[in-house]
Amino acid sequence: MKRHVHLVGIGGAGLSAIARILHERGDKVTGSDLTTSVFSQALERDGVLVSYGHRAENIADADIIVASSAIPYDNVELQAARRASIQILHRAAFLGELTASSQTIAVAGTHGKTTTSGLITWLLNAAGLSPSFVVGGMLSDFGTNARAGGGPHFVIEADEYDRTFLGLRPSVAVVTNVEHDHPDCYPTPEDFRHAFETFTHQVEDLLIVCLDDPGAASLAPSGLPRETYGLTEGSTWRAEEISSNSAGGSDFLVLYRDETLGLVRTRLPGEHNVLNTLAALAVSNYLDVDFNISRDVLSDFHGADRRFQIVGEAAGVIVIDDYAHHPTEIKATLSAARQRFPEATLWAVFQPHTYSRIRVLLDDFAESFTQADHVILTEIFAAREEPDPFLTGRIVADRIAHSDVQFFERLSQAAEYLMQHVSPGSVVLTLSAGDGNQVGQLLLQGLASREGELQDG
Repeated sequence: MKRHVHLVGIGGAGLSAIARILHERGDKVTGSDLTTSVFSQALERDGVLVSYGHRAENIADADIIVASSAIPYDNVELQAARRASIQILHRAAFLGELTASSQTIAVAGTHGKTTTSGLITWLLNAAGLSPSFVVGGMLSDFGTNARAGGGPHFVIEADEYDRTFLGLRPSVAVVTNVEHDHPDCYPTPEDFRHAFETFTHQVEDLLIVCLDDPGAASLAPSGLPRETYGLTEGSTWRAEEISSNSAGGSDFLVLYRDETLGLVRTRLPGEHNVLNTLAALAVSNYLDVDFNISRDVLSDFHGADRRFQIVGEAAGVIVIDDYAHHPTEIKATLSAARQRFPEATLWAVFQPHTYSRIRVLLDDFAESFTQADHVILTEIFAAREEPDPFLTGRIVADRIAHSDVQFFERLSQAAEYLMQHVSPGSVVLTLSAGDGNQVGQLLLQGLASREGELQDG
C-alpha cells in the first residue's frame, strides 16, 4: 500500500535523498523547507511538491512525517502532526525502515563517506547490480544523490551526526576513520568513539576498516569478520607505488592479502582518495564483482559535487570547491591540490563551520593551512547554532599559523580581494560546508567580466 510521506527539511542532503527513494518507489511524497536548494529543485523537476516556509497545512493528508535533525520540536508542522496523531519519525529511525528489505552497505567515518559511497555505487552499477543508493552529495556521474535501484543492494552514507547511523543494521560496513567531530552532539572524543563502537556492533556480515587510521583500526567487534585497507603493511587491501597521472588523480598497484592484483587509475586526486578507492574495491570484491571490471571503470568516476570540484576557469585562474570543514579534511584537500597543481599559486578560502566545532578544534585548524600560499578566512557559518559573540572569524584568522592570512566578514569582500590579487596560474580553493563556495562563483563572474571588457576595449 502506497503512503503519503511528508518530509520536513526536504531541501537538505539527507532528507532529499530519502524523498527521492520514496518517490521512485511509488509513494506520494511532499516536503517543506525554509529556502530552496539544489536538492529540492531537483525533486521539484521530478514532480515532488515542495513548499517553502513551514505551515500547518503543508502536512494535509500525510500518513507519516519524517523530520530532519535540524528541525526543532516546536516546528509548526510537527505540532500540527502531533495534534492530528500522525506518526513522526526522525531520519535515523526512518533509514532503518527504508533499507530493511535490502542488503545494506553502509559507509561511516569522520571523512570520506560521500566519495567512498559514490565509488561503491559506481562499481556495483558497472557490474550490472543496479544498487539503490543514498549519499551526502550529488554524484556527478549519476546526476543525483539518491536512486531506487532494481537490485538487492543498498549503498548508504552512514551519517554519525545526531547518531543517525545507529538506525541502520548493515550487512557490510566501511569505517574510513574515527576522529572527533560534531562536538554539539559528542562533547568528548570518547562519546564520539562510543557511537562508532555501537554502530559496528550492528553490522551483520563484514566490517571493513582503514588500518592507517588508529580510531578505525581499533574497531573489531568480537565474532564479526573484518578486513582492512590502507598503505600500512598488513592491510588486507593495500596500495603501493602511488604516482600522479595525467587525469589529475593517482595510479597505484592494488594488493590483496599481499598478492598484486594489478594497476588502478583514478581521476580523484590525493592519497585520501587512494584509500577511498581501496575501501570500494574491498566492498565490491566481497560482493563478487570481478577486480578487472572494477579496475576498468574506476578511471571514469568523476566524484561528487563539492568534493574537489573544479567549478570553472577565467583569466587563467582555476576555482575549485571542496566541502572540507574539519582540520584533517583541509590538510588532505590542500595536499591533493598540491599534487594536481604543483606549480600553481594556491589560495585557500576557508569559511569556518559551526561555533562548537571551531571552539573545540581551533588549535588543529591553526596548523591546517601550511600547504597554501595565501589564506583567506570569512565569518563563521553558524548553521544550526546561535552566534557566539566571543568567537568570530577574525579570532580564527588570528590563530592561523601562516605568513599571509586575510579576514573578510562578507563573502563579497573576499571575492573582491581575490579579484585584485590573483594572477594567471593561480588556483583558488574554497573550503566550506556552508555557502562559502559563493566566493569562487563571484570571483569567476568578476574575472570573466573583466576579461570581456578588455577584449571589447
